[in-house]
Amino acid sequence: MIMRLETVAAIGGGAWGTALAQAAAMAGRQVRLVVRSAEQAEAINREHINARALPGQYLLPGVVATDRLERADLVILAVPAQSTRTLLSGLDPDLLAGRPVVLSAKGLETGTLARQSEILLDMAPDAVPYVLSGPSFAADLAAGRPTAVTLAGDDASDTSDLAAALAGPSFRPYAADDRIGVEIAGALKNVYALACGAVDGANLGASARAALIARGYAEMARVVTAMGGSAHTLTGLAGLGDLTLTCTSVQSRNYQFGMALGAGRSTEEIVASGARLAEGVATAPVAAALAKSLDIDAPLIDAVDAVVAGKADIATIVAGLMSRPLKREV
Repeated sequence: MIMRLETVAAIGGGAWGTALAQAAAMAGRQVRLVVRSAEQAEAINREHINARALPGQYLLPGVVATDRLERADLVILAVPAQSTRTLLSGLDPDLLAGRPVVLSAKGLETGTLARQSEILLDMAPDAVPYVLSGPSFAADLAAGRPTAVTLAGDDASDTSDLAAALAGPSFRPYAADDRIGVEIAGALKNVYALACGAVDGANLGASARAALIARGYAEMARVVTAMGGSAHTLTGLAGLGDLTLTCTSVQSRNYQFGMALGAGRSTEEIVASGARLAEGVATAPVAAALAKSLDIDAPLIDAVDAVVAGKADIATIVAGLMSRPLKREV
């Protein structure tokens, strides 16, 4: 199918939605950045900056903010994972029918354990889902720094066309066909980033963090394959690339949140202090429930869930992990 991909609606006035709108404009698309209020839209259009989300980053003329979704050739959803269903419940599904919808949130839904594309198809069954994930920070993408990600869809030709329409001088989407694997990897890497941040917050050393990343990768592979995804996906940008970035950089919200947990602060204390949203906090208990439902041994996910819930401190968790029975690596 030949898709017309000239106009883009990027829904979500946060840093990531703004960065994706900027990237689409760099690729030559005409972009409407859909934000919550007319006042916010007016301010963005007047100053050409989304001061709340990306202060100091000027937006290209091809990005125009609005508080209303209108029909577009391509829709990008860039709201937090736990807000996706609420957002979609307020949209006319006809505006998404037959349209490619790129899902950029990384998380599993509380209560249902649903992936983002499952939520989309539940709320707008005639939409065409795509999943975008990979090692990327909003500030880098919006500033035009080199960024490469995975774009997964069900039709190989259409996915390649969509990747080409979004590609720009500094943004490189690689087409893939494993939506499930990309979604699960994107959700779980946030959980492991919390763990890596906690290791550093507790001053357990770089060796411990490296071991955690490696064992987290193995654990992620067990979940992905049990869900019907491909282990091969994890060797690419959506797997190893995103896991490495999020688990090693203080720019990562999940890593920052994990550092505070490792330093002995509770989830409630961190949230009360005004810490930025960390998707992994909501995803950890969902991922633990998912692994249990699949009968998968996932000690790292369980450990993060326990720390986030305040059921155990990092020292107790590490002692438990280190005392597990030895086994062969493969």
